[in-house]
Amino acid sequence: MANPTSQEAEALSAFSSHLQARAELEKSQLARKLHDELGGLLTAAKMDLSWLQSRLTDAIIQARLTQLGGVLDEAMDLKRRVVEELRPSLLDHFGLPTTLRTYVAATCGQAGLATEFAVAENCETSRDRAIAIFRIVQEGVSNIIRHARARRVRLELGCDERSCHVSISDDGVGFDSSAAQFRYGNGLLGVRQRVRALGGRMDLQSAVNGGTRLIIEVPVQPVPQ
Repeated sequence: MANPTSQEAEALSAFSSHLQARAELEKSQLARKLHDELGGLLTAAKMDLSWLQSRLTDAIIQARLTQLGGVLDEAMDLKRRVVEELRPSLLDHFGLPTTLRTYVAATCGQAGLATEFAVAENCETSRDRAIAIFRIVQEGVSNIIRHARARRVRLELGCDERSCHVSISDDGVGFDSSAAQFRYGNGLLGVRQRVRALGGRMDLQSAVNGGTRLIIEVPVQPVPQ
């Protein structure tokens, strides 16, 4: 198959960016429905359960109602986590640095990985760009958990007046990124496309048994076309 021309490549890049923006919009809409509609149903169920518990005295029934309450609590927690995965509300309330630190600490903690942070608190950008950076970090952490067999993850975030710099590194098994047979997987292709759509650049550094480091740099403001 012939390599695409520069015009075709630009068209593919623009189409990919459109699909990513559309996906974010659909995630936001789904998160809102889950929060409002499913959240309302679960809250109503908890209220009805409380009503029943206050009126029934049989010990066996009370035990089953308590068990049901535990199941509803788990469902509400699952709903909260799914909504947060779809639309990270921390970005709206606390900004990019806190959101990234909280996400990486929680996700790596669940996977048994230690974390280190070098996160500047002055790194703020538009919500669209913050969402894109968050998704990139999400993919980077996911790759580490699935493939790296690491013990420690380090997140770095810094900004100046022109650009944001993000680095995600691990102490895992790594791979030979310079090998001719190396190919980007779908996740890293998505990361590279997000970075390109933001007018930034991406660098992937790794060595066998030497860990991996994903580095991105994106402009704080959109690059004029």
